[in-house]
Amino acid sequence: MENFYLILVVILFALAISDLVVGVSNDAVNFLNSAIGSKAAPKWVVFTLAALGVLIGATFSTGMMEVARKGVFHPNMFVFSEIMVLFLAVMITDVILLDTFNSLGLPTSTTVSLVFELLGSAVAVSLVKIKTLGGTFSDLAHYVNTGKALAIITGILVSIIIAFSFGTLIQYLVRVIFTFRYKKKLRYLGSLFGGVAITMITYFILIKGVDGSSFASFPIGKGEIPLSDWIATHTGVLLMGSLLGWTGIIQLLYWFFRIDILKVVVLAGTFALAMAFAGNDLVNFIGVPMAGFASFKAWLASGGAAPGEFNMQMLHGEVETPFLFLLIAGLVMIFTLITSKKAHAVVETGVNLSRQSEGAERFGSSAIARAVVRSSVRLNKRVKSRLPERVNSFIMNRFVPVEAIDDPSAPAFDKLRAAVNLMVASSLIAFGTSLKLPLSTTYVTFMVAMGTSLADRAWGRESAVYRVSGVFAVVGGWFMTAIVAFTVSALIAWTISAGGMPVIIGLITLAIVLVVRTHISFRRKSRKAGEDEELISEGDEAGKRIEKCSSQVVKTIISSNKIFSFALDSFLKEDVSHMREAMEMNNQLNAKTKKQKNKIIQTISKMKRVDVDAGYFFIQVIDYQREIAHSLHFLVDPLREHLENQHKPFTESQSQEIRQMVTEIDEFFNLAIHIVKEEKFESIDDLVTHRLRIMETLYEIEKDQVKRIKNKEVNTRNSLLFFKALTETKNMLLHTVNLIKSYRDFILVNQKSL
Repeated sequence: MENFYLILVVILFALAISDLVVGVSNDAVNFLNSAIGSKAAPKWVVFTLAALGVLIGATFSTGMMEVARKGVFHPNMFVFSEIMVLFLAVMITDVILLDTFNSLGLPTSTTVSLVFELLGSAVAVSLVKIKTLGGTFSDLAHYVNTGKALAIITGILVSIIIAFSFGTLIQYLVRVIFTFRYKKKLRYLGSLFGGVAITMITYFILIKGVDGSSFASFPIGKGEIPLSDWIATHTGVLLMGSLLGWTGIIQLLYWFFRIDILKVVVLAGTFALAMAFAGNDLVNFIGVPMAGFASFKAWLASGGAAPGEFNMQMLHGEVETPFLFLLIAGLVMIFTLITSKKAHAVVETGVNLSRQSEGAERFGSSAIARAVVRSSVRLNKRVKSRLPERVNSFIMNRFVPVEAIDDPSAPAFDKLRAAVNLMVASSLIAFGTSLKLPLSTTYVTFMVAMGTSLADRAWGRESAVYRVSGVFAVVGGWFMTAIVAFTVSALIAWTISAGGMPVIIGLITLAIVLVVRTHISFRRKSRKAGEDEELISEGDEAGKRIEKCSSQVVKTIISSNKIFSFALDSFLKEDVSHMREAMEMNNQLNAKTKKQKNKIIQTISKMKRVDVDAGYFFIQVIDYQREIAHSLHFLVDPLREHLENQHKPFTESQSQEIRQMVTEIDEFFNLAIHIVKEEKFESIDDLVTHRLRIMETLYEIEKDQVKRIKNKEVNTRNSLLFFKALTETKNMLLHTVNLIKSYRDFILVNQKSL
């Protein structure tokens, strides 16, 4: 029996390592966005500081471990065998849940996941025990710590509102003081701003955060007063000393070395937020395994008590987490932070979401977002109408943005906003940690960033509805995370209670399979991201544009030919699975052309003025690629729907005509690829002639179809689908010829500039 529970403890720690890797990859964006988005320093500097903050913050997490032990349930109501089932269900659910949400690209929070997994698992195990003892549902209140659970849930929800409000208010005040042209004012107020910012960080991270950490009991002075008590006694002196000290240091550094004050604040804030993240979120990954390990040691020390009788009252007491475990967890987090491609990739999404400039929006609009924006616009107009004109003019002048720089490597937002992001977010998270409330790092940092974006008027009339939709999507994701975490954890805990070891082995196997599948899926996404890099972007020189455009057009033609042939062949063979593959290929082509179309304005605006003609032809190239993708969609989708609904296939004569058409179009596409690859633009006339021959063939096929209709050989559905396929084929051929011509003009203009 001892070996059985030892295996469970090992499984808990193995799942914890997996959780650390997946969770850090997810959450690294929270403390890297501001520094990378503002380009405050090279990435290696940012990652080094973040890694150092994570390592130190990991050692501050001991107090937060109480959440896993007794945060949402009363451990004295459970015995050792039940508590191990509870903890195991939580960890299996966490790995599966994070894996699933990552695969779907849905926003999630490791903190929200942990709290609701503990709640769901505790409820399930409690209900099983209540049923065994012959109790009633009302007895559940004796097992689940509803008061603490409600406080945690409320804390997370309130933190979202507070983070957005504080982010908006503080950024608004800072921008009114410094404006977007802040460099001159920083000469006089920069050291004070930096001193206040770093003092706030020092107060919340070092003064508040030390309480409950592994260093809290460190003796100070002759009386060997615990460090936490000494800090509480001297808080005022420490705050004043910190403010004066940091202000003086920053001012001296500016006088003698002309340092960038905001860069210092941003880097200090990155360190602080990474530290707050590790201090607050480490419990999400190792809190449950540590509680399981402590339970296992207590059971062993009991001298052979039966697992089903040994009460877990000991979890109510103070259980110190060994420093070695915290250090190992911190090192795993650092290794993941530096090596995880996913952690590096997700940063871009967060940066784009809070950028100051225009661009393609990640989220679409929604009815509720439109209503909120509409109401906000009306409220803004009313407020402005009641303020004196002089006040309105003053405020407007404070928010005039700096003219955008035509440089693709320019920061997404300035360092002033980055400093506020980090200062507010790290303060709120560290303060929540000091209260032992597991705030959602993801949503605090997200909402602060959204609040500062709103205050900076990055949410203009052109983007506000999409940004508001994004906020609602994230909050909606939070509720989804909570519901799914509770339900799945409860289901797994109940299943383990009923099935024992075979069920545990099956669930562990499932978790492993899902993690492996996630890695495979991420590799595919990485390859897709690599393909997106081949799209023409801002700042590309003429030679690079030619190279990228050629590759892009060739791939579009090859994909179009493959989709067209594959779809029609699958339809004629009544192969539904291959038809779905053709539809998926078309969706990918559609997504790629749409993405390039969305980037077209930024790309054109970044081209040099002498490239006006190149810009014009580039727009045509993108438009015709998009039209080809549309034609294929309107061809493939009706075929798929017809096939899946099990309608009658084409007749034998129709099938022969379609096969003949596919053969001729294959030849047409092969010639088009040859023209693009070899730049044989003199052969475009041959391509046009080939298209006309195919058009004559299609004309004959249409006449034959009319005869079939007259002879009542086919029904209405068949005829509509057949004519639809022929019409979209004509459109596809026409757009392909126009694509080749536009590509030729684009290449010739760029070659002249070379």
